[in-house]
Amino acid sequence: MEPRNITLKEAQRQVDEWIRTYGVRYFSELTNMACLTEEVGELARVMARKYGDQSFKNGEKEQLGEEMADILWVLICLANQTGVDLTEEFQKTMEKKTSRDSLRHISNPKLKA
Repeated sequence: MEPRNITLKEAQRQVDEWIRTYGVRYFSELTNMACLTEEVGELARVMARKYGDQSFKNGEKEQLGEEMADILWVLICLANQTGVDLTEEFQKTMEKKTSRDSLRHISNPKLKA
């Protein structure tokens, strides 16, 4: 089955529907924050092995995309339960970064090849 493109709004709706159908209820915000931290740590472990100096242990798999998706899941849970519209907030962030950093990185000699 080929993945389909979905919006952030649709992802928030799908997660909420899953929680209400299968998850009983959202974990508390504090529990979800701890879960988010744990998932970021799991991504860091994979990054350290794939791009850093560590190697994968026997039987350990590179699950870069899976770890990123786990982070997105928990982040969406936190957004849903705190009333954050990720579409709106992401757009604000893009506008902020564009107005603040439109010349900053282009002018940075450290980023020139």
